[in-house]
Amino acid sequence: MKVKSLADLKKIKSDVQQKIKLREQGANAENIVQIKVAMATCGIASGAKEIMNFIIEELDFRGLDGIVTQTGCMGYCYAEPTIEVVLPGKEPVVYGFVTRDKVMEIIDKHVMKGELVDGIIPVSYKTIDE
Repeated sequence: MKVKSLADLKKIKSDVQQKIKLREQGANAENIVQIKVAMATCGIASGAKEIMNFIIEELDFRGLDGIVTQTGCMGYCYAEPTIEVVLPGKEPVVYGFVTRDKVMEIIDKHVMKGELVDGIIPVSYKTIDE
């Protein structure tokens, strides 16, 4: 978008501030949805950056409050891109092989209704090092 007026510049500022708000609402972290995207080299190579951007856009589009952050390797390199979803008062849930369609399903069912969906990596999963 080319900036042709002060109004255009204010619109860009507002849009950017809204996206930052979605990502960094640290004061109320325990009361809103938190989504962490694994962004180690394996995650980035598998498309995690695009998935993170899509999550931010989708939450913004739906008007849902949430904190979307990146984290390092979660240890599930075989299942990248991976995300961790934490609903207020609930235990974290890690999803693997996350696509744009899976993001839509996770937001529709898990985030909005509290229902788990396919693709969960069980807590009991052991890596080769364990």
